[in-house]
Amino acid sequence: MRAVLMASLIAMPALLLPGSSAGTTQIIALLALLAAALTFVEYTGDYPSIVEFRDAPPYNRLRFAALFLTVLLLTLICRGETHPTAASDALNAVGMRVGGLLDFPYSPVRLMVLGANADMTAAQIDRMRTFAGLAYLVSISVTACFILLVRLLNWPVRRGAFNFWVNLPLFDPTAGGDILYRLKRDAHVNIALGFLLSFLIPAGLQIASAAIDPVSLGDAQTLIWTMSAWAFLPASLIMRGVALMRIAALIEEKRRRAYAQANLQAA
Repeated sequence: MRAVLMASLIAMPALLLPGSSAGTTQIIALLALLAAALTFVEYTGDYPSIVEFRDAPPYNRLRFAALFLTVLLLTLICRGETHPTAASDALNAVGMRVGGLLDFPYSPVRLMVLGANADMTAAQIDRMRTFAGLAYLVSISVTACFILLVRLLNWPVRRGAFNFWVNLPLFDPTAGGDILYRLKRDAHVNIALGFLLSFLIPAGLQIASAAIDPVSLGDAQTLIWTMSAWAFLPASLIMRGVALMRIAALIEEKRRRAYAQANLQAA
């Protein structure tokens, strides 16, 4: 089921939007099959190799839901331009409202809109603002849900013990230094980078467009994936930072109990 959902995510814009060329469809089909195969291999193995917090739901489920929902909503709005429905009109109205509220000076949405190509029309720029506002709203909502889950529902030890090495396969225990210090450092770096990335990605797009031929954001599929990545990557980094900080707090608490018990036994 996870593999099917991952393949559906990759193929969704090409399947729902009209006008996709045969070459583009074949490439997207190949990417969808590759993503499904990697997901299947990862989750059927006894031990993870890449995916972090595999046995600590719903961390990865929230991240996938954020990306899937963002791509789905933006795709439905794009499809509504040629095949309008009540749902697409409602989503477009919500996106325009949210985009207008978040489009204030120096905001990530304003910076993303300023990165529009010079050849884009006013309607395409408005669509870009709508997509940016809706994608940013989804990312903020999912991040807030995860923080509440950690604070109120005692993630990740609510359902049992947390296996550090299974859930953090990319964390090298032999790198040296206190593991508690390294976890807190990585958590701070991820949170700071997550906040900055919303501003750095639009700046990077503008710098890249000045140096090389820019990718046209007027294309629907390109705009969908660009906006989804711009909103998802910062949210994912912030969620990872919050998760690492939570693991560090659990280790610190366990150390404190162990030290207190050792002192009592010594006394």
